[in-house]
Amino acid sequence: MIPGIRSGPVASTEAQKPDEPAEAGEPDEPAETSPVASVEAREPVDPAEAGEAVDPAEAGEAVDPAEAGETVEPAEAWESDKPAEASQCTDGYTFDMERQECKDINECTTVPDACKGGMRCINHFGGYFCLPQNAQIIVSNGDDEPTVAPLVEEQRPLAPAPALPVRRVIQSSFQSQGTMQCAAGFVLDELNYCRDVNECEGSNPCQHQCYNIMGSFICQCEQGYDLGSNQASCQDIDECAFSSYMCQWQCVNQPGGYVCACPEGYQLQGNRMCQDIDECETGNNCREDEMCWNYFGGFRCYPRNPCHEPYVKTGEGRCSCQSPTMCRGLPPSIVYKYMSISSERSVPADIFQIQATSVYPNMHNTFRIKSGNEGGEFFLRRSSNVSAMLVMTKPLTGPREHVVDLEMVTHNNALNYRSSSLLRLTIIVGPHAF
Repeated sequence: MIPGIRSGPVASTEAQKPDEPAEAGEPDEPAETSPVASVEAREPVDPAEAGEAVDPAEAGEAVDPAEAGETVEPAEAWESDKPAEASQCTDGYTFDMERQECKDINECTTVPDACKGGMRCINHFGGYFCLPQNAQIIVSNGDDEPTVAPLVEEQRPLAPAPALPVRRVIQSSFQSQGTMQCAAGFVLDELNYCRDVNECEGSNPCQHQCYNIMGSFICQCEQGYDLGSNQASCQDIDECAFSSYMCQWQCVNQPGGYVCACPEGYQLQGNRMCQDIDECETGNNCREDEMCWNYFGGFRCYPRNPCHEPYVKTGEGRCSCQSPTMCRGLPPSIVYKYMSISSERSVPADIFQIQATSVYPNMHNTFRIKSGNEGGEFFLRRSSNVSAMLVMTKPLTGPREHVVDLEMVTHNNALNYRSSSLLRLTIIVGPHAF
């Protein structure tokens, strides 16, 4: 019997004291801290001074106001407010320990450089705002004639305006030949006040988004764009220029973004990775007498019967020589195998294992690369008496096809027996490193 080869790719407050009773005959006054009404009381009669014997039970009784013919009204009951605490003050206020109340913070003096660009800082209750140096505050409730609040270095914060439509008007000090003129970004209204112009209405000065501000406007670009040097136009960002690792194969810039593309034979997996398409499953043009072999990035058609004379097919991918005379000097059998690897695979790498299918006593097997290793890309490492591992020692660049003949020679010196089996391995290297 001829030995065969088996193979395979490898997530208190304190209680308040009541006030002392008021003197008899005097009207009651409200208590400052007690929540109860005070009543009128008489002084007790001293028995010694009266010269009479007095029942102790009667001493010290208070005179009934009704009997005295007087009308006494109780003092109004009230409670003092609980002092505020520092933690109860809202943003823009601080707690005054002396007055026991919250007072406004003047951010114009406490915040360094509160207003930039030469703007004047105006403090108001709970905050502040910035205006041009030549502007004046117009205080109006929306109905009455506006009044000018003078700008002084130290002034009491302006009281919050009622919840009315914002008028956004300021008075300009620019005059030319008796005519009122407004600064840029403002327009003169019917009351000769300069009203802010909403530049974002009508013809949009911005290419994308426009936001109106007092006396001007600002532009903002959508995601994937940068604001141009003119502060109005938007320029596309080339995300593909940031890094060569944006996509596994190719980055394609698009307006406002980018997409990843894959080469022929691959399909996009997720947003950036490429996955091989198995054309042997999805459709191919191999003939009926051919078998389809998929590799990284493509497929190939190989004959279902690879045997050539004097060999005949004896199994799937196995050819045997039936005539010893005709096969003199040739291996009795040849096994055809195929495998796929990606281009530029890291080395060294164990890629294929061969193993004897039959084991006999006193038999010794040796393994070698018989052909296909002229460039020294492979090395056959013997693992045991019945198996060996094919090691790739140099990276291979595809697309390319390597055909390597691996031979197993079986010896038995006692019986003067020698036989060999050949495994013809076809290695298809894909065009890409994935």
